[in-house]
Amino acid sequence: MMRSAALLLSATSGALAFSPQILTSTVRRSGPVTSATTLEAPAPADVTAEAPLRVVIAGAGVGGLALANALEKKGHVKTTVLEKTSKFKRFGGPIQLASNAMQVLREMDDEMYDKIEAKATFTGNLTNGIKDGIRDEWYAMFDLKNPAKDREMPYTCVVERPDLQEILLGQLSDGVVRNAAGVKAYAQHEGGVEIELEDGEKIEADVLIGADGIWSSVRSTMHMNPTKGEGSGATYSGYTVYAGELDYAAPDNGEVGYKVYIGPNQYFVITDIGKGRYQWYAFLAKPVGTAEYEEKPTEPTPDGCAAGNPAKLRAVFEGWSSDIHHIIRATRDDEIEQRDLYDRPPAVRQPWTSGRVALLGDAIHAMMPNLGQGGCQAIEDAMVIAEELGGLQTKDHKSVAAALESYKDRRLVRSAAVQGLSRFASDIIIRGFDTPAKVVDGEFQNFNYAGVVTRILQPILPIFFKVQFAFLYSGYRNEVGSKDVGAAIGLAAFGSILLLGFAAVAADAGLLLAFGFESASALFEALSSGGLLETAQSALTEVSDIL
Repeated sequence: MMRSAALLLSATSGALAFSPQILTSTVRRSGPVTSATTLEAPAPADVTAEAPLRVVIAGAGVGGLALANALEKKGHVKTTVLEKTSKFKRFGGPIQLASNAMQVLREMDDEMYDKIEAKATFTGNLTNGIKDGIRDEWYAMFDLKNPAKDREMPYTCVVERPDLQEILLGQLSDGVVRNAAGVKAYAQHEGGVEIELEDGEKIEADVLIGADGIWSSVRSTMHMNPTKGEGSGATYSGYTVYAGELDYAAPDNGEVGYKVYIGPNQYFVITDIGKGRYQWYAFLAKPVGTAEYEEKPTEPTPDGCAAGNPAKLRAVFEGWSSDIHHIIRATRDDEIEQRDLYDRPPAVRQPWTSGRVALLGDAIHAMMPNLGQGGCQAIEDAMVIAEELGGLQTKDHKSVAAALESYKDRRLVRSAAVQGLSRFASDIIIRGFDTPAKVVDGEFQNFNYAGVVTRILQPILPIFFKVQFAFLYSGYRNEVGSKDVGAAIGLAAFGSILLLGFAAVAADAGLLLAFGFESASALFEALSSGGLLETAQSALTEVSDIL
């Protein structure tokens, strides 16, 4: 828990290493493109209708397609999206689009937003919160409705990923997206970028955006490290998740959107995804690879729960809320998937950009799913990149590099805070929260340290949530300013209080102090590198206004 706590602050440090990807000698067209490939630099040119800015996006996920749509609204930009898969299929479950992402999509394109809204199931206007997993009582509510309503923003919703992808694709001009075109590597020169595809084809561009996910080839080339595995920059979170999706007649359908059941060392989430369908998640602290080697029950449970994952999870959550057991019992084994969770703290020692190349979304700040902000932050990335590139008047290296660097400056602190919050949520819920202490019929229940602290923090969490959602919803424009930084500082301060409360549970009090020093240094570095230190004092005042 203490290691990941440092992410909340230390992920915002801002010293960036220079990546030597700008090369300027003779053309060498044979052989694979690597970071050592050298290319001839053509003369700079103005951006015109006849010579548009050529932007290549690696990856047709949510972030890549959102960027392509945003760039299509800009003048004199020619966009190409390179997608590794041979064709698009209806694949994947629902994705949460929080109010900040929905607002960006609405500002991006009214017609596109209307189509997404028509497919959405809104949950932000319903009851949402944390429940005592044992007693099935509400522990703390989080208000998603009023922060959005006060800012005249759409409510948080869920959309089926295939529907969202279909809408984003349908808004693009013919020929923008190329399938079976995975990016292998790139090399850049003063006048452009040469991109090598997995089949050996080479493409020239003025800008390359790596939106190719947590195992990004573009990131691997930029950072000169492996795409996957040790040294890749992505780390196993310590948690595995079981996810189920099914038709389900919930007793609170239409009233409750999102429920998090807390208890010792694990938690369970149930969410309404619309049209009579529900999704649930069971988060467990497990070693990496348990999906491959852990045995599963081969016989159904006595009450008829199917063998395999349903029977296993019923045993894991024995004694917990009947709501959990009811939805697990209703789920077939083939409706459950297990995956280990990885994330990638936003790069602060390695670059987001290098010359004409930049990273977007999971390629640079992959997040835990707890806040449902992974896709939302990728959409914010897309908006900022489009704004920066859309203002370019020339293709010269200095101008392009400056635009992409400005994108990084606008996004670093905010994405780092959100990524840290997402990891923090897992750590504090699994390793900190317990069944709250309570007196029931004169009997003391769960009066251990964790239970007492969980009860003490009950009135504090709504305040933390208020600051959190004010930060998420107010800062979606990613304007460098004191309110955004101030809210990040406020969130970090609250997080530190919560971690301090649980330090004794984890027997990590000394480690917490060490992380506190490291985090303070990192935050100072982040503010200094972003030119924001002079705003910190007024920022803290503005955080008090939010409270």
